[in-house]
Amino acid sequence: MAADPLLALLAGALLAAALAPAAAAPSCPHTNLTANFSADLTMLQHQLRGTVRLADDGKCALELTRFDLLAASPSARFWAADGPAMADLAAGRAFSPLPLNKTFRNASLELPFARPLPRLLALYDPDTSSDFGHVFLPNGTGPDLDTAAEPAPTMFDNCIPLSETETYRLRWTLNASAGTVEIGLEAAVGSEYYMAFGWADPKANSPAMIHADVVVAGFTEEGTPFAEDYYISDYTECTLGKEDSPVSGVCPDKVYEDGRNDSVLVYGHRRDGVSFVRYVRMLDAEDAKYDVPVGATEEMAVLWAIGKLRPPDTMRPHYLPQNHGGPRDITFGFARLNLSETVDNCLGPLDADNKEDQERIIADRKTPLVVTSAPAVRYPNPPNPDKVLYINKKEAPLLKVERGVPVKFSVQAGHDVALYITSDPIGGNATLRNKTEVIYAGGPDAHGVLATPKELVWLPDRNTPDLVYYQSLYDQKMGWKVQVVDGGLSDMYNNSVVLDDQQVTLFWTLSADYKSISIAARGEKKSGYLAIGFGSGMVNSFTYVAWVGNDGVGRVKTYWIDGKSASGIHPTSENITFVRCKSENGIITFEFTRLLNPSCTGKVECKNIIDPTTPLKVVWAMGASWSGDDLTDSNMHSVTSSRPILVLLLRGSAEAEQDLRPVLAVHGFIMFVAWGILLPGGIMAARYLKSLKGDGWFQIHVYLQYSGIAIMFLGVLFAAAELRGFFVSSVHVKFGVLALLLAVLQPLNAKFRPSKPANGEVPSRNRILWEYLHVITGRSAIIVGIVALFTGMKHLGHRYDSENVEELTWALMLWVLSVIVVVLCLEYKEVKRRIGDRSTRGHWVLGNTEEDDSVDLLHPDGTARNSESSASGVMEVQLEPLNR
Repeated sequence: MAADPLLALLAGALLAAALAPAAAAPSCPHTNLTANFSADLTMLQHQLRGTVRLADDGKCALELTRFDLLAASPSARFWAADGPAMADLAAGRAFSPLPLNKTFRNASLELPFARPLPRLLALYDPDTSSDFGHVFLPNGTGPDLDTAAEPAPTMFDNCIPLSETETYRLRWTLNASAGTVEIGLEAAVGSEYYMAFGWADPKANSPAMIHADVVVAGFTEEGTPFAEDYYISDYTECTLGKEDSPVSGVCPDKVYEDGRNDSVLVYGHRRDGVSFVRYVRMLDAEDAKYDVPVGATEEMAVLWAIGKLRPPDTMRPHYLPQNHGGPRDITFGFARLNLSETVDNCLGPLDADNKEDQERIIADRKTPLVVTSAPAVRYPNPPNPDKVLYINKKEAPLLKVERGVPVKFSVQAGHDVALYITSDPIGGNATLRNKTEVIYAGGPDAHGVLATPKELVWLPDRNTPDLVYYQSLYDQKMGWKVQVVDGGLSDMYNNSVVLDDQQVTLFWTLSADYKSISIAARGEKKSGYLAIGFGSGMVNSFTYVAWVGNDGVGRVKTYWIDGKSASGIHPTSENITFVRCKSENGIITFEFTRLLNPSCTGKVECKNIIDPTTPLKVVWAMGASWSGDDLTDSNMHSVTSSRPILVLLLRGSAEAEQDLRPVLAVHGFIMFVAWGILLPGGIMAARYLKSLKGDGWFQIHVYLQYSGIAIMFLGVLFAAAELRGFFVSSVHVKFGVLALLLAVLQPLNAKFRPSKPANGEVPSRNRILWEYLHVITGRSAIIVGIVALFTGMKHLGHRYDSENVEELTWALMLWVLSVIVVVLCLEYKEVKRRIGDRSTRGHWVLGNTEEDDSVDLLHPDGTARNSESSASGVMEVQLEPLNR
């Protein structure tokens, strides 16, 4: 009797334990979905696969199983939206913070949520407006919440790799009750390849292609998928039968007598460089002559192959597979397969080397690209608008252009489509989305129609990124990618020269505002690293060193080298941009852009100034190998230039270093004659020859001055011709321009000098001011001109580093000192003469009693300026105060 209460208590405990899970697992309050719901993700991009279910433990979370995805950008996320349209996705929100910038391989994920489920769960990149795939989540109530959605055509129960490289896979789902099997063929091959799979002849002693029943699947030239029965009667391409010969080779079943196509295409696509075709076939084929009956539970021999397709022609109206070629288990093979076995040996998505499936157009400088608009059929980046851009009648092709080669567009897409080249992958004027973009060509005016097309020319340069986009300015996602590749360096740069010993070629382009320069250097033989330096040698030079590391990444670093040991190598932090470095077959090429005049102070690299008007001294060095991250003694060069080359940046040429260029030497000699002989001689004539009778001093003064100014202009022309322009950048040029202006001012103010006072009259105020202006301006011009001569010598020394320049500078100094000595002697005699004259005539004057400037030497007949000045007499200009 005592046991009865214990049994009742034990039974109650067991009943409570059985009911406890139901009470502990309440349903999620944010959705009406149940644990029975499941749906497959559709594949649009990035080889997306997976099945979405609601967590069965009552948690508010979605479970994702068998999840495959190729790595996306860091901005891609699981995304909640109301629908798959562009506007719906753009208005959506991130569903999960989980980044998608890695490859997922058959992964299982849990995505918790804390608000009602959206109508659409997508994998979406907001930066490129790219929908990788999505799944619809039912909302509301109804029986559809408890049922599985229609499976995605890319999802199967089983999968095995066929090729040894695992680039060709077989997927299948057996429906034994219906007597069918659905097969998916998937291969990372080009669109021109076929995928073949089938069953070998069960009567053969060993698996063979002959008498095999295969399905050949692929894509037509228009991109339409197909799957068709083929029968192999011979190891040859299909030969259609004639009266005296039967059909032979690898031929479609329907070309044989009583043959037919028993495979039914279900779905096919090209995504990310991968071909996928799904078809269904009967297990027991009705075509017993050319089809092999397949047992659902029987292990049978199967065969496969991949190769190129031959498109139809007038003689053969069928797509015909070519010989697969290649080794066994790579391009063809055999296996044993039991359809009833459950197997999933495909780990992760197929990752093709070339993921661009769109048609390509390579731009040519001679042929314009015709841009039109038409309905979207296979736009590469879903979702997309109804109308997209076509180039040369191809829908949103991948456009390939070369740097330095102009691209010409003939825009005929309508006045509502304005073409432009942009850094933004979405287009449609990024500023309207509060985004920044760089516009490389085109804009609001780049629109036209067939009758009046608009021509747009775009010149990609070395600073154009590797990837840009052609888009419409008014609508988003109408265009696609522009792949910018390096053409020949000679196309990308305006100038090039071969450096010393013809081992290195230097390329460069000056910016339009002469503020920056783009430079490239290419070795002409194999090396471990390549360096160029600006200077007379590697020592005391600013050096740029380029190499490709063991990781395959090219690097360019800058140094200041002031010695031959490691202590003389100083890394610098020079601001170089658009840096590229590559090695092809051991030939190193590197590029960079830098400012001509670095905007910094206090650092050694701030002295690395490039004057485009001055020849740039360039040297080079190569090393057999490179180790470490910096230039050290262990990275010594194996060969170097024997002498610097003077690169004339403006002219686009080069010359071996020499003492002086002949043209510059002529310029310097002419300027010496002008400022060292003629112009000082003219001033000395006006100062010391007034004691001569008549106007001889005046004629000598004027003729010498005009001769000096004339040959001075000639010297300017020589310099401008040598430098291919006139640039006021160096100190020498600035002093030269100032001296030129002061010299030109002299004949101008002489032309407008006030009249000489009549005999006995007091000089007018204007006359006195003019005389002082004339004297001060002339002597200032001489001083500035002499300074220009010395700065010119210094400038030449900086350019050429020649001993001859230093010798010429000393000679010029001696000449100037000699002239000063002569002037002092003449001035001494003049003072003594004036002191003697003053004792008899009066005070010292600026003028001279014998001065007669009535003759206008600017006039060819030398006539008097006016009758009032023809009278002879004595004129004095009193320098002392008049009221003393």
